[in-house]
Amino acid sequence: MFKIEKNKNTRNHTYSRGFTLVETMVTIFIFTIIMLGTSLMIQKIFVNNRQQTLQIGNIDRARSVANIFINEIRNSTYGVNGAYPLGEASDNQIIFFSTTPLSNGTPSKIRYYVSNGILYKGITNPTGNPLVYNPANEQISTLISKMSLGSNPLFYYYDGTYNGSTNPLVQPVNINNIKFIKINLIVLKEADPTSTSTFTINGGGSLRNLKTNLGN
Repeated sequence: MFKIEKNKNTRNHTYSRGFTLVETMVTIFIFTIIMLGTSLMIQKIFVNNRQQTLQIGNIDRARSVANIFINEIRNSTYGVNGAYPLGEASDNQIIFFSTTPLSNGTPSKIRYYVSNGILYKGITNPTGNPLVYNPANEQISTLISKMSLGSNPLFYYYDGTYNGSTNPLVQPVNINNIKFIKINLIVLKEADPTSTSTFTINGGGSLRNLKTNLGN
């Protein structure tokens, strides 16, 4: 006996449910937070790198200024008009005569000075016949724009007895007694725009045409 079964067509229904509005908003919120955090982290990395680059650049710049100054002081000499090698020696300004790479061996009148936290250098080359140093021909350039000297002098002056630990001469200084000069650069690190942290670079040299000891 045969049993005949009727085929029953059954339909399987698969339902696909999408994101609800709340789920979508939560997903967007989380994604936004992640992107914002990533963006801030990347920004901080670039800012830190920039600040470190500025700091290294400032230190290198200060070292370069100090080295150039020392070489010029060591080569100081009488002016073409017979002027004494030193024209002025105050706490924050010095005037002297020395040769520079662009002077072709002819002494220039050189002036270093600080004004409003900026270190400037002025060079006056002699002109005319006979040669004279015309103040109107002074060429001024900015050396360091972030000085932080406070009450500290930019320059220290010593006589011929200087041995590395001698106290500097007291202002006002008689320029005829000066045989050794130090430059004292206190510069802002600029680790960040509001930082007041500083670094100090100093060095000095003897006026070779005037020295009476065996200093540098």
